[in-house]
Amino acid sequence: MIICKVVGHVWATKKEESLVGQKLMVVREMDGAGQLKEAQFVAADAVGAGVGEHVLVVEGSTARIAAGGNHLPVDCAIVGIIDTLEVEREREVNRSDTPGE
Repeated sequence: MIICKVVGHVWATKKEESLVGQKLMVVREMDGAGQLKEAQFVAADAVGAGVGEHVLVVEGSTARIAAGGNHLPVDCAIVGIIDTLEVEREREVNRSDTPGE
């Protein structure tokens, strides 16, 4: 699994038919210090994540299963919303620390 932050939404009025009904989000991977890495990618949202949340993302066949089946053209999926993350016994991310929640 990959630790990411949701940084945006994707709206696509024309898409492959099996993607109809899939919520697509833009995510950026985070490093061990909680900093965002440069690259961003699109992930199908299986858990109802929102912009600004820290999430767990899976890739490949695991992502297709999480998004609803092996027939879907999905290679990344959000499978969890992180409440708290500790690295080397230091708190890095705590959902309650996010303003507006």
